[in-house]
Amino acid sequence: MRRAALLVLLALAVVAGGTVLYGIRAYDQPGPLPAASAVMVPHGGMDQVADALVQRGVVGSPRLLQAASLVTRGDGAIRAGELEFPAGASLRQVLQVLRTGKPVQHHVTIPEGLTAAQVAALLDRTPILEGGPVLPAEGGLLPETYLFERGTTRAALAERATKAMERALDRAWAARSPTLPLDTPRAVLILASIVERETAKPEERPRVAAVFLNRLRQGMKLQSDPTVVYGASGGTGVLDHGLTRAELDRNDPYNTYRIPGLPPGPISMPGAAALRAVTQPAQSDELFFVADGTGGHVFARTQDEHLRNVARWREVERARKQP
Repeated sequence: MRRAALLVLLALAVVAGGTVLYGIRAYDQPGPLPAASAVMVPHGGMDQVADALVQRGVVGSPRLLQAASLVTRGDGAIRAGELEFPAGASLRQVLQVLRTGKPVQHHVTIPEGLTAAQVAALLDRTPILEGGPVLPAEGGLLPETYLFERGTTRAALAERATKAMERALDRAWAARSPTLPLDTPRAVLILASIVERETAKPEERPRVAAVFLNRLRQGMKLQSDPTVVYGASGGTGVLDHGLTRAELDRNDPYNTYRIPGLPPGPISMPGAAALRAVTQPAQSDELFFVADGTGGHVFARTQDEHLRNVARWREVERARKQP
């Protein structure tokens, strides 16, 4: 019964001079779309949908699509949204996508260690996202890759990333070492943001965290360069020069060469691994580390050992500056 009605309606929809046989073939005949393409299917009736698909070259005749949709309406409702149609999609395939296809998923990756200002700029230059710019709380978003549909706002994506950070911080806090010298999840977040900026090597995070935690236990200043950079840069986390003696000596709440303990807030967006490194640090009594010239660090237990490591690092720097 349905097939008979389909033949009739398709035949009526064919341009003057068409035949029933053409209508039958048109239903499964490859369409004009030259390559797979994502199309924004509008809300509204089938007239608007057909017009949009004709404009994008998915189908050649809006009347044929409307007729086929009417006859097969029992197969489900037509969906709106950004849908992907295969190259040469027939009317049958087009209707299947319109009824069962899932919206196209876009993605944006928030790397570990970005500051709030850097994340705001990243979201602002992601063209698929909509809405005005957002400035998230420092340390408040979990760095990872987020999938989203066209029409998602920057504020909505930032909210998802905020909830993800809350969950990650809760998990890390619940699994913390019983000897951790930090009293609150907020303190964990702050120290994790420093660890994230101190090393780009994942395997070093627990060891770097252990150094800072050992210094806190002994009442030593953290003396972390990234915290000084954060304060001197006004929160951007980037300077166009190396740290100067004046910047290291300046009175600033983020200058951990001057202040005791942790700075007043995070200096970046730490990832889940940095949170775990702080709450489950390496077993170590080390108190110092310095760059080794390979992208990693060399660690020391005593100041004398550390000074020797610093001297070797300065030799590496001098050698790099030579022609």
